[in-house]
Amino acid sequence: MASPPKVPRTASPRPKPAKVRPAGFPSREQIIDFITTAETPAGKREIARAFGLKGQEKITLKALLKDMADEGLLDIGPARAFHKMGGVPKVTVLRIADVDGSTLIGIPERWEADGVPPPRLRIVERGKRSALTVGDRILARTEEAGAGWVAHPMKKLAKGEELLLGVVEKQEGGALVLRPVDKRNRTVARISDMGQAKPGDLVLAEAGGRAPKVTARITDVLGDPFAAKSFSLIAIHKFGIPFTFPDRVEEEALTVARLPLHEAKREDLRHLPIVAIDPVDARDFDDAVWAAPDDDDANPDGFRAIVAIADVSYYVRPGSALDKEARKRGNSVYFPDRVVPMLPHQLSSDMCSLRAREDRAALACHLVIDRNGKVTSWRFTRAVIRVAANIPYEQAQAAIDGTAANPLLETALKPLWACWALLAKARDKREPLDLDLPERRVVLDEAGKIVSVAVRERLDAHRLIEDYMIAANVAAAKALEAKKAPVMYRIHEPPSREKLIALKDYLKTFDIEFAMGQVIRPATFNRLIEKIGDSDVKPQIMEQILRTQTQAYYGPQNAGHFGLALGSYGHFTSPIRRYADLLVHRALVGAYGLEMPAPKDRNLPDKTSLSGEDMANMSRVGELISQHERRAMEAERETVDRYVAAYLALHVGEVMDARITGVQNFGFFATVDGLGGDGLVPVSTLGAERFYYDEAGRALEGMTTGDRYTQGQRLKLRLVEADPINGSLRFELPEGASHLPFRGPNRGPANRGPGRATGGLQRRGRPGNIRHSNNPRGKNKR
Repeated sequence: MASPPKVPRTASPRPKPAKVRPAGFPSREQIIDFITTAETPAGKREIARAFGLKGQEKITLKALLKDMADEGLLDIGPARAFHKMGGVPKVTVLRIADVDGSTLIGIPERWEADGVPPPRLRIVERGKRSALTVGDRILARTEEAGAGWVAHPMKKLAKGEELLLGVVEKQEGGALVLRPVDKRNRTVARISDMGQAKPGDLVLAEAGGRAPKVTARITDVLGDPFAAKSFSLIAIHKFGIPFTFPDRVEEEALTVARLPLHEAKREDLRHLPIVAIDPVDARDFDDAVWAAPDDDDANPDGFRAIVAIADVSYYVRPGSALDKEARKRGNSVYFPDRVVPMLPHQLSSDMCSLRAREDRAALACHLVIDRNGKVTSWRFTRAVIRVAANIPYEQAQAAIDGTAANPLLETALKPLWACWALLAKARDKREPLDLDLPERRVVLDEAGKIVSVAVRERLDAHRLIEDYMIAANVAAAKALEAKKAPVMYRIHEPPSREKLIALKDYLKTFDIEFAMGQVIRPATFNRLIEKIGDSDVKPQIMEQILRTQTQAYYGPQNAGHFGLALGSYGHFTSPIRRYADLLVHRALVGAYGLEMPAPKDRNLPDKTSLSGEDMANMSRVGELISQHERRAMEAERETVDRYVAAYLALHVGEVMDARITGVQNFGFFATVDGLGGDGLVPVSTLGAERFYYDEAGRALEGMTTGDRYTQGQRLKLRLVEADPINGSLRFELPEGASHLPFRGPNRGPANRGPGRATGGLQRRGRPGNIRHSNNPRGKNKR
């Protein structure tokens, strides 16, 4: 039965002439009702089956569905499933795009309704949390709820199924392929649609198919992968880090930046020589310190100190657009070439930055410290301060060492160092975990090109500021506990028994005993490090101790801080760059009656203390900001690896001093002394000898000679390859190498398995740095 000719469409769709339908053929209303109530995606096949349509009826159905799409009644979603225009399929793929309070917001991954904005669905999680965060993809069941939509997650989907970040390459023969920037992804995809890209471009693409026949359709061109700031741009896109602010957030930042300081309502500390001590290349200053001998006879040889922190809670109010964006980001992200701030620059680099000789709003922590370094009392005030100077670490240290002059030496720096001597005494008695692990610093010129990569120097000035910040963080947590107020704790739990057993087995390979029956404290590991002394195996054992530690996180239920040997610990000192600190500030404002006059702008919230939503959702927010912190750390680390690879690309073919950082059955990883970056030495390049993989000892051992390549061993390696795009390196043993493989006690070829370790190329995972993840100030500020 032929369909009658169609009436040409006009600008305003009108009812189509009636068509001859088979008896029982569904109406438009019945089809829409079926699609919106179906429990699974409804395509043409499912609709035909539901209404019992066969043969010619299916052809008629196809024409009707096309007409309904033309009329704007239906839209086609993933897998050719239909949904009501302006509606959402019953089951669909969503991308987590935002956070509203503690509620995650998802949008359909594919939305092709022209002129109709995609709906925002509230994600409803039940039972055990699935640790979803912004950027995740989920398969979800959806339903209308009141005036909006809600989604119930069914399955978390891999991010790799969504977009591929890579570089366009032209192969011999002219084929265009996409090489991924992720070193863990070895699949080169054939490009099916180039879009506006050209060979050599860094692009985002939609991946299709399965390995080895993966295809890529380019959706966005990001530019030259070797241009200045491209390495951080790769990480930003790979990890889904928000790096632009919505207009409404920028506008609100401009508004709140003009709020009056209300000096009369604040404690005036402008007469004190408060100083901010920071990295030489710091872009913002959110903490400043002051100390002086205590003139109270009840505290002989004691000190008074003030840790003044930018009063971010005055500007970023609960429920505001700024607040929602800050919570969505969780923290600032620091790269060698840029910072992606948690707050717009009008605040993070201006009104909330404690710049010298400018009046600034601060939340001041007043500390009283006795002669033994114990903090005996504290109080918190909202204050106005005027920083006397912004002093780089190196200059402050040089002034104290007598190698450089500073006009604030007597009035500010010497009292700070004298008070710190007491705090350091208390810290030594507490015995926190002391792992002296190097941190790399990438230095760029004005054009963004690499000048050097070196280990960041560790000075007493760094330790001084850390100890003042830790004292303030502890005071904040205990002050809130005293008022029975909510606390967003910084939690670091003791190592698990499984990790301790692994450490014991590892140490046994060095004939070092580790008793499992003892009470494990940070000092336990410190004694172990002291026992090793300056042995060549010290770096690798410290790295293994680091791997034994749990990862720190945020939450409202106190479990102490193992690494710092503290029973109560919060983060108070970096509200510019950490949302957790902002919550602690708000809690202090509410607990101690530090509210300020309401702003005249009625579009801004009146209160600066914790809202009811803040208090009700502390657990969920703690999970979110912990995830964002881990995302930032991984992005920062990968970017530094890319810069190191770019720096070393100029030295391919050279022999350099290196140290083995990890061993697997397919080879070992090594890092260049003083530079970092991990590169593989495949076992297949170690010669014809068969090697046994000692998993407990983290070593490869020759079955004939007993030559042993073990974690921490120093040797010379030739750099064979350095790929800046994915940050990977590859080494080989130089011919006639001068190194001597380590032959440990009681090591030999006897009783070894018959198989040779197999080769392969794989990325070794690396844990985060305890000092970095628990830094009381936040990331080093650039």
